[in-house]
Order: sequence, then structure tokens, then C-alpha cells
Amino acid sequence: MEELKYRGKKREGRHRDTWDPFQLNPIGAEKESKRRCFQLAQYLVAIIVGLAVLTSAVVAKGSLLVLSTLSSPVSMRSPKEKQFYMLMLVFCLVCPNFLVFLKSLWRCAFKSFVQPNMRTMSFICAIECLVSLGTSVLVLVVMPQFDVLTNLFISGGVCIVSAILQIVFRLQRETWKIVFPLCSLILTVAGYCLLGVDYYVRVTSFVDRQSDDCFIYIAIGIFSSFLVSLCWWENPLQATNSMQDKLAELDGFRDFVFVISSILRIIVIGGVYLFYYGLIQKSIIWSDFNLQNDDWELLQIGLVLFFLQAFCSAACHWFGVVACKIHSVRMSFALPVCCTGPAVLLLGLILFITQAQKLDGANEGSITAFCESLAYLSHKNTTPVVLLEITRSICRTSLNNYYLQWPFLILAVEGVCMWSGFVTCTYYVWKIKVQRIERTSQLFVRRLYESAFIDLSLLLNTKMKVPRARNQDSHDDVQNCVIYLCATVWHENYDEMLKILTSMFRLDRYRGDPKEEHNDCFDFECHIYVDDAFMTQKDTGKRIVNSYVDDLIHVVIEVYRVFTNKEPDDVSIIETPYGGRLMFVMPDGNMLYVHLKDKSLIRNKKRWSQIMYMYYLLGWKGYIVKNPQKVQRQNNPCRASMISLDGEIYLLPQYDNDNKRKFISDDNTYILALDGDTDFQPKAVILLVDRLRMYETVGAACGRIHPTGMGPMVWYQKFEYAVGHWLQKTAEHVFGSVLCSPGCFSLFRGSALMDDNVLKRYTTTATRASEYVQYDQGEDRWLCTLLLQQGWRVEYNAASDAYTNSPQEFKEFYNQRRRWGPSTLANTLDLLHSGAETVKRNSSISRLYIFYQMFTVGSSILGPASVTLMVAGAFQFVFQIAGTLSILISSIPPVFYIIVCFVAKPNTQITIAGIMSVLYAFLMTASFFSIIGDMVIEGTFLTPTGLFLVSMAIMYMVTAILHPEEFGMIIYGLMYFICIPSGYLLLTIYSLVNMHIVSWGTRESNKGGEEMKKNHNILCDRNCKLCCWDMKLQVTQETENLIIRQISGQTAKPDPPPVPNQEITQQAAPKMEPQAKGDITKETVVVEEAEKLPSNKPNETVAKGHNAAVTHSDDSIEKQSIPSSESDDDDDHFMIGEHEETEELPISDWVEPVKQEFLKKLTYANLKRNLQEQIRYTLRNKNQDDVCEDLVLMLTDTLNGELSGVGPEDVLSESQLEELQHALSETARRILKTSRMEKLEKRVKRAIEKTLTAPQVQRLDEGEQDFWNKLIERYLTPIVDTKAHLEEVTRELKSLRNKAVFLYFIINVLWVVATFFLQAIGSDVISIKIPKYFPNGTLSGESLKVEPLSLMFLLSFAILLFVQFLAMLYHRIYTLIHVVSYRSTEKDYKQREEDDDDDGLTVENHIANGLSITSDDL
Repeated sequence: MEELKYRGKKREGRHRDTWDPFQLNPIGAEKESKRRCFQLAQYLVAIIVGLAVLTSAVVAKGSLLVLSTLSSPVSMRSPKEKQFYMLMLVFCLVCPNFLVFLKSLWRCAFKSFVQPNMRTMSFICAIECLVSLGTSVLVLVVMPQFDVLTNLFISGGVCIVSAILQIVFRLQRETWKIVFPLCSLILTVAGYCLLGVDYYVRVTSFVDRQSDDCFIYIAIGIFSSFLVSLCWWENPLQATNSMQDKLAELDGFRDFVFVISSILRIIVIGGVYLFYYGLIQKSIIWSDFNLQNDDWELLQIGLVLFFLQAFCSAACHWFGVVACKIHSVRMSFALPVCCTGPAVLLLGLILFITQAQKLDGANEGSITAFCESLAYLSHKNTTPVVLLEITRSICRTSLNNYYLQWPFLILAVEGVCMWSGFVTCTYYVWKIKVQRIERTSQLFVRRLYESAFIDLSLLLNTKMKVPRARNQDSHDDVQNCVIYLCATVWHENYDEMLKILTSMFRLDRYRGDPKEEHNDCFDFECHIYVDDAFMTQKDTGKRIVNSYVDDLIHVVIEVYRVFTNKEPDDVSIIETPYGGRLMFVMPDGNMLYVHLKDKSLIRNKKRWSQIMYMYYLLGWKGYIVKNPQKVQRQNNPCRASMISLDGEIYLLPQYDNDNKRKFISDDNTYILALDGDTDFQPKAVILLVDRLRMYETVGAACGRIHPTGMGPMVWYQKFEYAVGHWLQKTAEHVFGSVLCSPGCFSLFRGSALMDDNVLKRYTTTATRASEYVQYDQGEDRWLCTLLLQQGWRVEYNAASDAYTNSPQEFKEFYNQRRRWGPSTLANTLDLLHSGAETVKRNSSISRLYIFYQMFTVGSSILGPASVTLMVAGAFQFVFQIAGTLSILISSIPPVFYIIVCFVAKPNTQITIAGIMSVLYAFLMTASFFSIIGDMVIEGTFLTPTGLFLVSMAIMYMVTAILHPEEFGMIIYGLMYFICIPSGYLLLTIYSLVNMHIVSWGTRESNKGGEEMKKNHNILCDRNCKLCCWDMKLQVTQETENLIIRQISGQTAKPDPPPVPNQEITQQAAPKMEPQAKGDITKETVVVEEAEKLPSNKPNETVAKGHNAAVTHSDDSIEKQSIPSSESDDDDDHFMIGEHEETEELPISDWVEPVKQEFLKKLTYANLKRNLQEQIRYTLRNKNQDDVCEDLVLMLTDTLNGELSGVGPEDVLSESQLEELQHALSETARRILKTSRMEKLEKRVKRAIEKTLTAPQVQRLDEGEQDFWNKLIERYLTPIVDTKAHLEEVTRELKSLRNKAVFLYFIINVLWVVATFFLQAIGSDVISIKIPKYFPNGTLSGESLKVEPLSLMFLLSFAILLFVQFLAMLYHRIYTLIHVVSYRSTEKDYKQREEDDDDDGLTVENHIANGLSITSDDL
């Protein structure tokens, strides 16, 4: 209700100024706000992860202590039991090394292998052997000799080397922080001293008959702890500049080093065990490892403790990484890990206090008597083994002292010292700065963790990031980046263009003022490339913009109004060699460019638009920032390059972004490829940017594409897209690399596109048949293939949502897939053909992944045969006919449709396919219920078909549950199921047989184009509907009679020159209201009358100066010229090089009508609203609210008084504007002086000037003009194919079509024929017998007979789905981590508290440490 009232209040305000106060309000235009549920979910996830870290660390540490206690020589266990527990302790040390060995071997075998430097590898392996020696001696030799409390405390000493290195290299940024490692070193040494004192007291006091040899083990333990502490030597060194080269070299072949070092570590662990217990102690009895039935308790305790320790240590490491990645370092990582030791001690005390009463000696009066009584419990089976041994170990401390028990405090103080030592050594973890999403290698130095010291291992392994920030080569800080949003528009309607413009303006609001820094460290520009933007006016022959451009202009104005409640402020119209350009400054200061392409001057279609903007943004703009002398000089800044906002004059964003590019590498320059109907939120863009920032080898990233629209075809596509993203895209992402990043919403890295054999190869003009299929039918897939072949990775982010219109008609859907199908197959086969070379270059693509893709391609090729056999099974189930006959019957429709596709026209093929799809849908519905009925008859679903169907349903249901925001997609699954024959059989046939047709197939509307000669004499043009079919009737007369031509509304004039791209289009439809445009079918061809230009009147006037072409609404505008620079200081035009006079150049016919649209800004109604909003935006700080409202009120009154005789829709003349500006400035000065806010006068004055500024017609920079001419000449000249060449290409395409159809046909026929003969031979002769089970698990005694081919294919498909399902689970976890980390850094829209009030000329770059741009830079 509040929202309705708010909208009504705003509408009433508009209604006071104009009779047309109504406006569109696109969905998503409101400001995004943090949702409370997401914040609660974020905190909940952080708490769960923190508890998981603490729990797993406590269990892992406790299990190790219990195992060392059970294997102690003074344990009351038998030698056989001690030997087994010691073996479990060995396995605990081996387990993490084995896991690292497997992972590193996988990466070396299937990812990348770099030849190691032998000297560096030898050094690393030597240190790893020393660490392994120290770990195994400490855990296997020393710890069993000590009591459980000493073992708990002594592990804190493994931080000693890290503390020493921190002191030596002075890694602290603040000098006083050296106190932390100094304290750590002192406390650790004190702890070791107290350890010796404690055991000296025990020996002298005869506690538990403690022998003198304990001092030898203390010395060995201290030395072993020192060796273990060498494990983290790399962390302090990587924070300095001392060994950067060596460490950088190590990163290249770290995987191979881990393979060798993990083997060496395992050998050392085994060697220590065998040497000490086999040669020195001689306690290993090999026959005792043969456990008998009566050793079940021993086996159970040992294995449970081993699995607990191994699993929980690995889980603790993984949850620790997750905690850091979700920005919960303190609460979910540092705090739980630091509390692990105290938690283990507290948990042990609680268990001891609560469970000790079960021991028989608990009733004894003293602790010494209680400890003596434990000796009698060793042979009682009712006593818990673990509790008994832990209690017995505690009795070895000074608590069991007959003389003095206070020395037990020495042990307690020792524990406090050791714990405090490692906490102070890892103080930096509490202050660590984590990016939104980081690689594990950026968080932790080593991939290996030490399971025996899991808590210390995590903290000591965490990278010291703060000191590294001083290093210029550090990647720990977020790098600034520039994003170019590039949308290609091709015959989109009003509503579709509204989506893309709303999305761009949302991103503008999210980014805010480009002068200010942003949490996400990015700047952006928006570029819209309009294909086929011009038409030739029928009556005058003038080249003007068509109705698509008119719609786009109206959309820009409408969206600007919605976001700001005013008209666009800074609009520039520029003529270019490719057509024209419109330039807008968006509400928050970012730039929007609309490039209007004339297909008679430059190639049209999407691929050439992509080449156009890639060369412009990466080639030209990259060139001018690398050559500062090419950048225009700002000797005399003017409006052409400068803009006034908030009292500061600064470079327009298009110039400012070019200057910022100086400090941004090509690696951090991104292009976001969009379609003209894509709808997205800023979050989606930032999540894609995170993927490219995290991995330098990622060349592109795509998001989750959601099809929008209504009708059965859209429902089918919703589930198809969902399954494709849920399973296929995630599997490609996890196991290798995504093969296709869709062009409707994908982020590309600039350096990847600029790589060899990518952009240059992408400019190749198709000349052969296979090139037409691969290059032009699926340009986004071909671009990704080029990136993959050059070694770049393509990723998928499931949380980056984008919405795009999908085909809603059956014909449009089939034509779209007719392009996609052959292109997908051609690019995949190209990638597989170059598989060996790609595997060498691309670390993300392995031979196993190539095999996976070969399997999926094989499955898709066999799709028609599989569907045919499935339909045969449906016939067999429904009609109870023989298997061979059902195969023959099911083969008839595909063969019939193949013949139809070869002899009929495409429209007829699609009509027949639609009829057959309906019939197949009925059959599939019957088949679905027949399968269920068959399971009921058989009495079990444990048949191959039933099991496959049930498991598929369960898998899809679980997958949908794991995508809660998309769970509704599961409803469309039934629609997808019954359309399988249409999508995988008929569509495959249609796309293959029509492979020779290379037209786009969708959005082929000729609205706004040039007239067709064949339609010159249309006497009747009607669209009729018959039931559900659309029919078009035309009656034409091919006579050349001039009278008939005049009746048809045509003029006798020469035919226009041929259109280069063989597209003949008609004149645009009459301009309609935006709301009605969505009802026009895109394929409909309509004829319109030419738009009338303003009539010429005697009192024509041409306004000069900075408000060129501003006249009364009663006057008309004649053809204008670009004005030359004048002597007015405030209005000097910015030119190339020195400021000089230029001659007037004539402007094109299309400029003036476009300019008239933007001149409506200067009507009375719009001026009033614009002025109010401009003042509010200029004085938007909280401390300026009062003066802001006073100004708005008084300036509005002044405006009403000055324009009292002007109508609401009249455009003001130049003289009226000058008088109004003077009056408003005087009023503002008086109010500010009264309010004692004179410092705001300059700011308010510029806001008034900005409100009264007319759109400008500008010249293109000479350097850029030359660039476009050369680019068009080299790559983008319109293609004019000769008739002979077209005939040759058509012949080659048909030949290629015939070969592809023959290959497909033969492979599928062989599969069907093989199944047919297996059916004909009979299941008794050749079959696989499967035992039949009832649902309760009992064996029925019967067996099911299945053909080998069917079972093999079913199993293969099931395995493929299961593998994809596992990949989806893995991908969902890391998507959740990314989303939670994003929510923790999400922008919150708040009103500004204060602002910088500096006035004057401020040309500043905020990219790095406040570097100012000097005149030399400009």
C-alpha cells in the first residue's frame, strides 16, 4: 500500500507540469537492498563452518592423543594391541601424504606438467624429508613415552622456526609488532624449559617409577619439534623479496615436487617405524598382524580411531579453507583453531569427571590410591579401554606424587606457555585481508597439511599477506579493472531493448560516480551496437535511422526518466565512417554509447559487430593508452571533453576511462558480451569478474542463462536450459573447461581475445562450406573453441543469473536450433581433432576430458537411433506387438521425415515436424504410463528400464532441490519428456538436412529496411488464421505499368544498389506506441509510408552557438552544419591538437531527426522536472538537505514566472534559455548568500547550465576516424558475393550436407539394425540374465533377459549422468561459498554523509594512490 501511495504522489507531481504524466516502470528499476534473510543465512553458514572446524579439529587431535596413549610402552594393553595401535598411528601420518600424492599425480597427468629445476626440487625434497623425519620421530617415538597432557602441550613448539624467521626478516609493517614473534620465541623456549623441570621433579619424586631415560626423549622431542617447524619455512620467506624468483619458479612445478616429496615422506615415516620398533625395540611380531575373530574389539577401536583422525583432519583443513573464502576468518577459522587445544583439554576433563565413576577405584580417598587401583582393572572386560588408558596416562603426571602435588602446576604453566607461543606467532591471521573469492594457493602456502598438528598446521600455513602488499608483483590486493559492456542489437522490439537498458542503468547505479573508488574496484562503459540501423526514405531518398533506432532512443529516454525523474543531460551525436554514434552520460556519470551501423558501409550481423567492438575497445583504445601522445590534449577544456558535476570540472568518463586504462593491463580489461534482450543484475557481472580475477588462465566465464517467454516451447526450453546448466555445464567446468560461453551473457578477458590465433582468426571470412557452418552459425562457440585451443580456460558460474528471450514459436525454435546443432557438432569435432595439441597447451583439458567429450558426442550422434528404439519400446509396451515389428514401425516416421526434408520447403518441413511432434507426444505419454504399468506387472522396479527411470527421477529431484531458486523448473520435466522425439529425432534430422541454409533464421523481420522490388506491386496483403495456423496471402501484379505503380504508392526511380549481405528489406512499419510493439510478429513484413519531415516555413531560423539548432516549436530545422569553434571562453570546442578554427562540414540527413528527439528536453514541463532533480542530485549530501529544498522551491517559482506564457510542450528558443539561465543564477546566488552557503554557488550554477544545455553534434577525432576507415577497409567491408561464388558455396554446402546426413544415417541405422537382429534372434539365444529382486530386497528366483547392446547403452548413459551428478554436487558447494562471500561484501545504498567541496578545475585519476593527471598525460 505504501508503494502505491508513493507512486501516486510522484505521478501527481508530474501531472502538474504536463498532460502526459504516465511512464513505464521496468521491473528491477528500484534500488537493490540487502535482504535480511540472506544476512541471516550468511551468519548461519559462518557459525556452522566454525563449529565444523572446531569439532573436526578436536576429534582429530583427540584421536591422535588416544592412539599414542594406547600404543605407549607403559600402557596396560597387550604387546599385540600396542603393535596394532602403533600401526594405526603410522597410517594416520601416511594418510595426508597419500591424498596429496593422488591429487598431485592427477594434476601432473591430466592438467599440466612442467619440467622441474633439479636443484630447487632437491632442496624442497630435502626439507620435506627432514620434516617427515621430525614428525614421525615425535609422534611414533617420543609421544608414546610421555603422558597424554604433555603430548597435548608439546605440539605447540612446532612454531619456533616461523617465529625466528619473522624476527630475522622483520616482516612486521609496524615496528612494535615484532613483539609478537619475540614473545612467541620466549614462551616456546620457556615451555621447553618447564617440560624439563617437570620431568626432573617426576624422576626425583619417583612419580610412577619414572626412569632417567625420559631426558633423552625430551631432547629428541625438542629436536623433532624443530625439524617439524621447518615445514612452514616458505611462509615467512614468501612475504619478503629475498626468494621471490625461487618461489615463483617452484610454483610452476609444485605438483611434480609434491608427487616426489609425498613418496619420500611416506618412505621416511615407514623407515622410522621399522628402524625404531624393528631394529632398536624389536617389538614388531609380524604374525600378530594376522588378527583372529577374538580380536574384533581391537580391530574396531583401532580402525575407528584411525578413520576419525584421518577424516576429521582432512575435513578440518577443508572447512578451514571454506571459512577463509566466506570472509569469516576470525569467527570461523582463527578462533576455532586457536581454541582446539583448550577444547580438547576441557573435553577430556569433562569426560574424566563424568565417566571416572565407572572405574572401581573411584571410591578411593586420594589420587594416589586411585591410580594404584587402576592396575587391577587391566584384565576386566567390562572396563572401557580408552577411558582406562587415558586415566592411567594422567596418573603418570605429578598428580600421582606421594610427596608434593603442587609441581603439577609446572605442567599447567608449560601448557599455557606453549599455547600462548603459537597464538602470538600466528597473530597475523586475525588481521588477514581476504578478497571476495580467492584460490586456496592464495590463502595457504602449502597444499599439504600435517594431520598430527592440524590446528597449528592451519594457522602456520596461512599466508602472511599484509607485508606482501608492499611488493608490486603481489596479487593479494584486488586489481582494478575496466569492463566494456557490449550489446549487439538485431531487430529487438521495444520491450526487449527496455531490458538491456534497465540492466545497464542498474549497473551504473551500483558502480556510482566513476571518480569515486568502489569496493569491487571496477569501471565500466556501455556500448550498444545496432545492426541494420538505417533506411532510405522512399520519397526523398534520404538515409535516415529506422524505427528500431527510434525505439531505442525512446527506451533510453524512458529509462533515464525512471532512474532519475529527468531527461538525459549530456547527449552527443557523432557521425562515423560506419554510420553514427550517440553518446550519453548515465545518471551516475558512467558512459553509454549507441553505435548505429549502416549495412551499406560496414558488415552487419553479430560476429562482425563483435569484431568491430573488439578491435575498437582492445585494439584502438589499447593503442592510444600505450601511446600517450595520441591522446587528445586538454589545452583549453570545454564541454566536448569536460563536464560539471557537484561543483567539480573533470574529464568526461569517455576520456577519463581512457586515462585509467594506462594503469590497467590487458589481463584486467574485460568485455561483457550481451544480446539486445538480456536482463541481468549487477551481482551477476561481479560474480563473473571474480572468476576471471581468481584464475589468470580463465579467458572467459559465463553465467546461468534463463529463457523467458510464454507457451509450450518456452516451457520445454526452461527445463532443457536447466538440465544443461545443472549437469552438463557443471561437469564441463569441474572436469575440464566449458566448451561454449553463450554470447548473450559472457565475460571475456581482453588479453585472451588479443592472443595469437584468436581475434585475428575470428576475423576470417567464410569462403568454404564447412566455414559457413562453423564460423557464422554459432560464433560464440567458435570463439570459445579458439580460446581453448590457445590454452585459455572457460568457466561457468551458476550464481550469475541472466535472462534472455527464447523462441516462443515452433518455427523460430527449429530455425534457431538448425543453426546451433551443426555449429556445435562442427566446433566439438574441431576441438577433438586438435585434441592432442590442445591438451599440451591447455592445462584445463586432459586426455580423460577429451574422452569424455568423445563419449558425449557419440551419444548425441546416436540420439536419433536411441529415440527410435525408445519409441519402439513404447509401441511394444502399448500395443503388445513383437520387438522386431515395433522397431520396423518406429523406423518409418524418421525415414518419412528425412524424405520430406529433402523434397519439401523449410516451412513445410517445420509444419510436418509440428504435427509429428504432437503424435509422438501422445505416444511418449502412453509409454510413460506403460513403463509404470510394466513395473507393477513385474512386481518390481528393479528392472533395467524401471531402475533407470526411477533413478533418473530421483536424481533430477535431488538436483532441483539443490537449486532452490529454480526448483519450479522440475514441473516442466514432463513436457520435456514427451518432447524428446521432437527435440532429439525430428530436430536433428531437420538441422542436418537443412545445413546448407546459412541464414540466421530468427529475427528476420524487415521492419525499417529498404523496400523489396518483388513487393512493388502488392495489391493484396493479408494475414489469416486457420485454427492454430498462421497463413499469409499476397496478390501481386508484375506489370511495369506506371499508373499501377503510382497506385501502389511507388515512384518511378532507379532501383537501389544491391545490398551487400544479400538481405533485401522493406520500408519500416508506421511508428506505433511502445505497448503495441510486442504484438507484432518478428517475421511479419509490412509496408509503411515514409515518415514526413518537418515542413519548411518562411521563418526558418538556424540557432548558432552552444545551443545549436534550438528554435521555437513552431519553427522547423533546416539541414545544419557542425559549428566551428568560437571565441567564447566558456564554449570553446575541444579539437585535436592545437585550438584552431575549423570549417563547417555538412552533416548527414539522419542527424537532425535524432537531435529533435533530444531537444524535447528543453520544453517547459521537462525543464522544470530536470531542474528540480538536478539540484537535488547536486546537493544530495545530508548536511545540504535544507538549502537544497529552499533552492528547489525558489528556482521552481522563478522558472514558472519566466515561462508563464510558454506551453508545456514548447521547446524554448536560445534567447529564452539565456534569459532563464540569468534569472535562475541570480535567484540561486541570492538564496545561497542568505543561507551563508556561498561555497555552493559555483556548483549550483553549473547544475543550472547543465539543465539548459542542448544536445551537441560533434566531430569524430581524426585519429579515430582514420582507425575506422582502416578497420572497415581491412576487415569489415560489406561483402558483395558474385552469383558464381554463391552458386559454388551453395553446391559445397549441399555436398557437405549430404556427407553429414549419410554419416549420421549409416551410424544410426547400424545401431538400429544391430538391435533388430538381436530381437530377431531372440532373448533365449543372446541375452544377459539379471537376477530379479523384489522391492523388499528378496530374490524372486526368476531372471530378467536383456539384450547386450541395450544394457550397454543404458549403463553408459547412466554412468555419464552419475558422473555429471557428482560434478554438480561439487560445483554447488563452491557456488555456495562464492555467494556467501559476495553477500558479505555486497554494496549497500546509503545517502552520502559528506562530500568534497573543492571547486575549480580538478582533473584527477583515482586509480592508484591519488596519482594526478598532468598536462603531459593529457
